[in-house]
Amino acid sequence: MKDYFSGHWKTYAGFAVAAVLLFGVAPSVLSDFRLNLLGKFLCFGIVAVGIGLAWGRGGMLTLGQGVYFGLGAYIMAMHLKIADAEIRGDDVPDFMQIAGIRELPGYWKPFASPLVTILGILVVPTLIAVLLGLGVFKRKVKGAYFAILSQALAAAFAILLIGQQSTGGSNGLNRFRSFFGLALNDPVNRHLLFYIASAALLVVVAITRQLMYSRYGELLVAVRDQEERVRFLGYDPANVKVVAYAIAALFASIAGALFVPIVGIISPADVGIVPSIAFLIGVAIGGRTTLLGPVLGAIAVAWAQTSLSENFPSGWTYAQGILFIVVVGFFPAGLAGIGAALKWRRKKSADPSPTGDIDEHTDSKVGASS
Repeated sequence: MKDYFSGHWKTYAGFAVAAVLLFGVAPSVLSDFRLNLLGKFLCFGIVAVGIGLAWGRGGMLTLGQGVYFGLGAYIMAMHLKIADAEIRGDDVPDFMQIAGIRELPGYWKPFASPLVTILGILVVPTLIAVLLGLGVFKRKVKGAYFAILSQALAAAFAILLIGQQSTGGSNGLNRFRSFFGLALNDPVNRHLLFYIASAALLVVVAITRQLMYSRYGELLVAVRDQEERVRFLGYDPANVKVVAYAIAALFASIAGALFVPIVGIISPADVGIVPSIAFLIGVAIGGRTTLLGPVLGAIAVAWAQTSLSENFPSGWTYAQGILFIVVVGFFPAGLAGIGAALKWRRKKSADPSPTGDIDEHTDSKVGASS
């Protein structure tokens, strides 16, 4: 038992530092506006954790995570709008009254229940990901074909939402006043939302770490690198991929559900191709094969977008593209891989013996082992 805890003290220390920063330092030093903005970035970090698992460890280029982010977000938004209408004593939400809709659509009604809403956020996107994954991976669709298919799914989902008046159309759903009985205009409740997002991020990182360093994590990497060998050993690579893809969808849905009360709006512009690619860029820049790289990359890119777009609204898109090209072209393992490479070089300099050498195949996996 002593060896176990001594071997994992860095992990425990890392989570402890993160908890202190999120629950203690951030609320103390940031204004309410900046704290709310950080909560939004944490939602992006939750999505990034799932992408890191599916893409970094599983090799699945997921360009459609906006779909699952949007499903969780819209399910939560529907519940919040129904709850606000009940508080006012109306039969339908305010935007439906303006659009001339006098009766709540059938698919809205189940989400009047908080329990059904939570179950929907957890089950619906996960089930869709499982069904889609089985249909795709069982047919051995992978690589660019899978990326294009997932991107097309995100585009179709956004177009579907735009054409639906019952989901707010292109304007989406906004102006939420309560969150499970808590007034959203109360600063105390806004802080509570930030704490919930922080706790959710720490939980999904802990779950992902456990998966990465488990037998399943080793199998997932094996499927990424040598799929045919895994099949020869008696495992079905499709099932292994489906699990990672479904977990990534679940994380994205949870992030979307938290995004809605924190930001106060969800629209097709938040779930289409562009945000799906933005999620991926953050993961690639941070380091897709590492545990914390995707989180830090997603938060850093979101922060840079918010900060730079305020001063250079037309230049941020170009800066984002250039940054992505530079990282992919010169640092394939992301920014997190730079630290791993420097650590290996220091070790090699300290040990000039032949055993300190490393072949090209191992060097290509420096980022993956971090």
